[in-house]
Amino acid sequence: MHRVGSTGNASGSNRPRKEKRFTYVLNASDDSKVCYIFAFLSSHSYVSIYVCDMCGSCNTLLNPITVCWNSHCAGINCLDVLKSTSSDRSDYLFTGCRDGTLKRWALDEESATCSATFESHVDWVNDAVILGDHTLVSCSSDTTLKTWNCLSDGVCTKTLRQHSDYVTCLAAAGKNVTSLSVFMAQVNAVVWLTYLFIVSRTVANECPHNVFCWRMFIIFLFRIVVDYFQTNIVASGGLGGEVFVWDIEAAVAPVSKLNDVAEEELSNGINGGSGILPVTSLRTINSSSNISPHSSPSHGYVPTAAKGHKESVYALAMNDSGSILVSGGTEKVVRVWDPRSGSKTMKLRGHTDNVRALLLDSSGRYCISGSSDSMIRLWDLGQQRCVHSYAVHTDSVWALASTATFSHVYSGGRDQSLYLTDLSSRESILICAEEHPILQLALSDESIWVATTDSSVHRWPAEGQSPQKVFQKGGSFLAGNLSFSRARASLEGSSPIPVHHKPILTIPGTPTIVRHEVLNNRRHVLTKDTYGSVKLWEITRGVIIEDYGVVEFDEKKKELFEMVSIPAWFTVDTRLGSLSIHLDTPQCFSAEMYSVDLNIAGKPEDDKVNLARETLKGLLAHWSAKRKQRLGSQILPNGEGQPVKDLSVRSMSHSRVEMDNNAENDSMVYPPFEFSDSCPPSIITEGSQGGVWRKKITALDGTEDEKDFPWLGYLGTSKAMDPIMVVTYVVEKMVLEKPLDGVVGEQPFAPGLTGGPLQNSVAIGDGSLKSSSRPWQRLKPSIEIMCNNQVLSPDMSLATVRAYVWKKPEDLGIGANVLEHGS
Repeated sequence: MHRVGSTGNASGSNRPRKEKRFTYVLNASDDSKVCYIFAFLSSHSYVSIYVCDMCGSCNTLLNPITVCWNSHCAGINCLDVLKSTSSDRSDYLFTGCRDGTLKRWALDEESATCSATFESHVDWVNDAVILGDHTLVSCSSDTTLKTWNCLSDGVCTKTLRQHSDYVTCLAAAGKNVTSLSVFMAQVNAVVWLTYLFIVSRTVANECPHNVFCWRMFIIFLFRIVVDYFQTNIVASGGLGGEVFVWDIEAAVAPVSKLNDVAEEELSNGINGGSGILPVTSLRTINSSSNISPHSSPSHGYVPTAAKGHKESVYALAMNDSGSILVSGGTEKVVRVWDPRSGSKTMKLRGHTDNVRALLLDSSGRYCISGSSDSMIRLWDLGQQRCVHSYAVHTDSVWALASTATFSHVYSGGRDQSLYLTDLSSRESILICAEEHPILQLALSDESIWVATTDSSVHRWPAEGQSPQKVFQKGGSFLAGNLSFSRARASLEGSSPIPVHHKPILTIPGTPTIVRHEVLNNRRHVLTKDTYGSVKLWEITRGVIIEDYGVVEFDEKKKELFEMVSIPAWFTVDTRLGSLSIHLDTPQCFSAEMYSVDLNIAGKPEDDKVNLARETLKGLLAHWSAKRKQRLGSQILPNGEGQPVKDLSVRSMSHSRVEMDNNAENDSMVYPPFEFSDSCPPSIITEGSQGGVWRKKITALDGTEDEKDFPWLGYLGTSKAMDPIMVVTYVVEKMVLEKPLDGVVGEQPFAPGLTGGPLQNSVAIGDGSLKSSSRPWQRLKPSIEIMCNNQVLSPDMSLATVRAYVWKKPEDLGIGANVLEHGS
């Protein structure tokens, strides 16, 4: 009996090790198709597959299971509508998702077409707002804010890093709501008021002071102009208890420009003393109104910062002029701020649970709040009190949207219901019932967009201009107090009947993966989605290789079990609604497989490939090709002077290109590691400037810094130890008493053994002979390998035997019986 000691156990090591993580997110969508609709005959088979040109036509089918291939794959956290300012352009709907992306949808009466995907966030997109006609601002659980050009093809223009935790909500000043005629009327009023003041002073024989009059005129005129053009102010709040007010125009300005402006202001004495901050600064506000300078390397100006709320912030709202900001969160109160100075003006109490949604009217006098206590409250900020409360919902209120006149409010939440409430009469009516909790609402003309924890978005009818017409259809009720609402919900048959039963338009999403299991071969992952469909993924190619339909997940997992042990070289999570594969260097380079087991043609049977290395080569094939095109020659991937790898996909008949002196590394991407261009995965890596970024592999243009790929140096040499096969170990250690490297020729002799040439056979299991071309299979005498009184297959690795046969923490014990010729 021979003992094989454990290897690679570094659990007792105290040596610090700096690990780098690389992640790629698999995408089941095919950008060349708009949507597929699958109709099920039973739980095991499809009866038909429809392909339509527009997502809107999916609604013509009866009860389809719809999958939009250029769509989101997780819950939709935010919505915003950009109205067209010209007749030749359609309206746009922007959606932000838990899959980490935003999408722009071109809208018409009967369809919505995805025209752009905004991809840069590396975690959930929690909120998004539109500034003016071309700027989109988003926030994420990755602690950043990002700015985008609304009409671009999805390029991020700026990343703003200031929050210490998840950024949960945004609020923006009004989007050009003040018309030019109103603006001119306000200017005209200021002129006339100044004139009347001068005339009244003259009639009273009091000669007005010319300087004083002109100062008054300039102050009033400046305030009107600022209120009209101030559409670049955004507030952000997060779980860190912070509330920041951003001047987006200043935040995205080049560093050199900001420095020039600051120097000019200082030279002109605008800032005065050192305690006064520049206008283009970031302001943070909290209950104590303490303000302190806070530096940030992500943008070029020096912002001001404060500690913010005592607890997490979940909701923000701002009036059209940007002069009033309200915030709410886990403190159960509504705080009111002056965002221009960062000072607190009041605190409103009344809710008994988290404040989850807020609205302000255009003037900033009235505020509506929705809470996890299921209540909606209307506040008069002038009187600093709650003037009405509405017990409409039976669970948490998460989303609010008001009409332009602030006379009616739409509300939705955890109870999956969308209500319309008249704020003056307190009359409410159920508009529709969703199948999932409602997260966000966006009112657009005569319809309302509803986002839920599902990946689809629904458009429902709404009387945006004349909401009172809805109540004429009947079925309304009085929004009484909380106890009344609970009693109404508990009565049998008392549930209100919705006005609408089907949406007028659906933007279908991809089903979200809710369960996964990594199989023993360490290349396949079994998943189950929200539709109950079970699929088998090959992560080294990023594709679904088998769709089993609606089957029992655990039974399918047992069916696919293989008695094989390969080191765990990656980890998986489904937080983004799809498979995210994480590779941690250098541990990820611990797994290898034989080329013949991967069906790689033209390779020796004893040739092995490193799974992580080949996967990375496949992911970077597009980047490598673009990089070579840009530079026109080989470049250095790191400071060690090695040439960059040519990772482009080539035919298997091409000759191998040696990357180093080990003669076993090549530059071609093998078929088992080729990623599709039609549904490419996205990579997430830490940038050289300290920030994490995300891109599709086909969007890599070669301009990315090699420092953004800190694991690039590992592609030159395989870092894994060769997996030792059972038969190789036994033959070397017990039969030949020296490595097989000493056995040469087509008919080798066994050193240390007498007799003729070794025959081309080996015992398998019960001692039967199997013809093969591997070196150890040309040896004679044959052997029978034993472990735990079980005959082993010679193709098993020592790791497999330890995991599935030995099953003990002690050193592995292996025995062998030499079978002489003829026995």
